[in-house]
Amino acid sequence: MVRKARTSPRKQASQERSRITVDALLEATARILVKEGYEGASTNKIAQTAGVSIGSLYQYFPAKEALVAAVIDRHMQAMLEVVRDALVTVADQPIEVVARQLVTVMIDAHRVNPTLHRVLFEQIPQTGRVRHIEALDNAAFAMVRAYLEAHRDEVAVEDLDLAAFICVKTVEVLTHTAVLNQPERVKGGKAAALIEEITRLLVGYLRGGHLPRRTTGSEP
Repeated sequence: MVRKARTSPRKQASQERSRITVDALLEATARILVKEGYEGASTNKIAQTAGVSIGSLYQYFPAKEALVAAVIDRHMQAMLEVVRDALVTVADQPIEVVARQLVTVMIDAHRVNPTLHRVLFEQIPQTGRVRHIEALDNAAFAMVRAYLEAHRDEVAVEDLDLAAFICVKTVEVLTHTAVLNQPERVKGGKAAALIEEITRLLVGYLRGGHLPRRTTGSEP
């Protein structure tokens, strides 16, 4: 029988000193994952890199899997904050502005340490953190859904739940694939072209028509 990995921490850090220890362990875990991958990480190596005794590590985390799960939690929270902060600033803007911001911010969110993101994404099923991907999508869905409701008279799609779902998943899949698998598409002028084309796709869908192409050098 295969032993189920323990992915929950033993205890939460409540004091400043213990929080510093946990932060050091998580930073060390992230560095090792980026440099050596999941298989190259071990609790001994993580403790040594963090400058923490192995005994202190086991006070907080029962296994490597629990450390990786905690890094996933932190990484997804950072991505969520990037998305939330950016979308709040354009809540009262026209559809094309919001669509462009959504695409831009999802690219930015996936750029939050993309090498680490790739490793963590591969380990999400093993650590039971699928719900954290869902939480990111759900938060974006709620914000887009609320915007569409407030601008219902500008939207040609009747089912706003479906519209929000299609917008969020379209942007998520395209930006995730671009940043992780075709990073040249999110550099320089190619990034601007990608953002523009996905924006046109979204606006055309929401308005039941087409968004005219922006001229080179035009302001957002």
